[in-house]
Amino acid sequence: MEMDLDVGRIAQAAKTIDPAFLNTPQYFDEQLSARLGREVLVKVETANPLRSFKGRGADFLMSGLKPGTRTVCVSSGNFGQAMAFTGRAHGVPVEVFVRSDINPAKKARMVAFGAEVIEAGDDPLSAAHEHVDRHADRVFIADGKEAAVAEGAGTIGLELLESGPFDAVVVQVGDGALINGVGLWVKEHAPGTRVIGVCAAGAPSLAESWRAGHVVRRGQHTVAEGINIDDPVPESVARMRHLVDDFVLVDDEAILAAARLARDTLGLLVEPAGAAGLAAIATHDLPGRRLAAILTGSNLRPGVLD
Repeated sequence: MEMDLDVGRIAQAAKTIDPAFLNTPQYFDEQLSARLGREVLVKVETANPLRSFKGRGADFLMSGLKPGTRTVCVSSGNFGQAMAFTGRAHGVPVEVFVRSDINPAKKARMVAFGAEVIEAGDDPLSAAHEHVDRHADRVFIADGKEAAVAEGAGTIGLELLESGPFDAVVVQVGDGALINGVGLWVKEHAPGTRVIGVCAAGAPSLAESWRAGHVVRRGQHTVAEGINIDDPVPESVARMRHLVDDFVLVDDEAILAAARLARDTLGLLVEPAGAAGLAAIATHDLPGRRLAAILTGSNLRPGVLD
């Protein structure tokens, strides 16, 4: 597969995405760095109306759709919020298919932003595709597949490098839009910086797919719902093969410890998936002394950090 993402479109996205999602705080914290034993810049992707980075890619995608286009997606909650929020702004109706055990806080926020949320047991992806097949006026949007979603997320890489250089950028991986967008910008503008992906040990499909060079499906069980992937998107895996230097796994204990570390040192509430990058830095001997991590997602289930 030839690279279908474009650095020029990332630069375009940085000028056109809703400013509410851009230029989020990024800084070095002395306490956090001391606890991790190296300089770690954190980019706080919870400081926006969605509490996650997902609005960047969704807004860039929506800007290319005709108003009135009826869209369908599958989400564990954060991408669904982004689709609902940006769809409302662009006049694009959104239906989100979710698992029945959806985080209630995320469901409530999707509904508040105007999405129609459909609970579909434990296989919302099949239900969503069946729904689109029955309704010819619907367009299915896959988070990890759409180039515009990854390019919008790539604006994070553009902003990160303003505080560089870094030895490595450490990125938690769900559907892959974030690491592919950031990875493309970093490889173009700072080729000496390593791009390291992080998966939950209980959901290793993306890491195993990257190593194998093709989709590997694995059962999943992790507290990190935002990166709880068992069926990777082939296009996303193909991009990662070009853009990612390594993958590491972190277990739930390390993920929760990292979320508490962010709370105690930074004063930030980050959901488990959003703390996986910090967990990797804390538990793996990653290369370099100056690293960057992206904190994203603060839509926590009640009691998860107690």
